[in-house]
Amino acid sequence: MDHTSTSGATAPGPLDFLEFAAARGGQLFKTAYLLTGGDAHLAEDLVQEALSRMYVRWRRLSRLENPAGYAQTVLANTFLSYRRLRRNTERVTYELPEVAVNDGDPALRLTLLQALRDLSPQDRAVLVLRFWEDRSIEETAAALQLSSTAVRSRSHRALGRMRALLGDSFAAQVAR
Repeated sequence: MDHTSTSGATAPGPLDFLEFAAARGGQLFKTAYLLTGGDAHLAEDLVQEALSRMYVRWRRLSRLENPAGYAQTVLANTFLSYRRLRRNTERVTYELPEVAVNDGDPALRLTLLQALRDLSPQDRAVLVLRFWEDRSIEETAAALQLSSTAVRSRSHRALGRMRALLGDSFAAQVAR
């Protein structure tokens, strides 16, 4: 007995996922790069982990209205999980790898990345999702499993901390 469908519709498969990953990988990397405070290697690892988590559930996830938004949520949660599970044997360095930058002022970019790096991982995630990803307060709250009030409070405090960290050096960088 033949159980194949004759409707012509095919279930989403690995090729659909590869197309999705190729189309969204760059944006996911940019977000991960900001979340990690400029650590390109860790950003690549986080994107790979987020995409592998999505691949396992791709048949169900491909039917979502916005799988790209879901991918951003998975990435943010992967970052937060990584920060919670990081082992004490790792040593944080504040040297950025040499990366060719074609946009804007490199000194300003490094100043902003340093200020992001000095925030707590949760505050950094809130700012990146709210202002880099241009998500609403409700979307950010849902992605990070926080209340809307917590997102507002964290945004306010994190922006205040960024202003304090950047201080006069930021005003001088922007004025140039």
